[in-house]
Amino acid sequence: MKENYTAPSKTFVGHIHLKVSDLGRALEFYRDLLGFELTTMYGDQAAFLSAGGYHHHIGLNTWHSEGGPPAPRNSAGLFHTAFLYPTRKDLAIILKRLIDEGYPISGASDHGVSEAIYLNDPDGNGVELYRDRPKEEWEYTDEGSVKMVTEQLDIEGLLQELENEK
Repeated sequence: MKENYTAPSKTFVGHIHLKVSDLGRALEFYRDLLGFELTTMYGDQAAFLSAGGYHHHIGLNTWHSEGGPPAPRNSAGLFHTAFLYPTRKDLAIILKRLIDEGYPISGASDHGVSEAIYLNDPDGNGVELYRDRPKEEWEYTDEGSVKMVTEQLDIEGLLQELENEK
């Protein structure tokens, strides 16, 4: 019988690496719209981006996908990547940027433990931009599980964060 194993508590997802069909278009989304910094190019087929000077949080490449179609929606594969913003105000800032740029948002949810904005990158990869509520605000079921919900996000309340600083 196999022994149970638990990953160390400080383990986290270090980066994502996505196949894209058009590197320039992907850079316009992740660098120019979402604001990730380009840390390096790997020839003309790959780019690496980060937030805060890390070597890379996002890898983009066209090694097997240049000019290709998006992955089929109804098949196994990536559902979405999720980018955790440090504060509610930071989430409000990126939401306003998306609105101002006219970038299509596919959803916005309050999950009880977090607030999330959903969209697709130019290759149809799902992207979640979210912020966690402090753990002290999380609710739990009688069995001790974290209680998560999917309710409508208060967009106006989120954008009000931008007014509170004025």
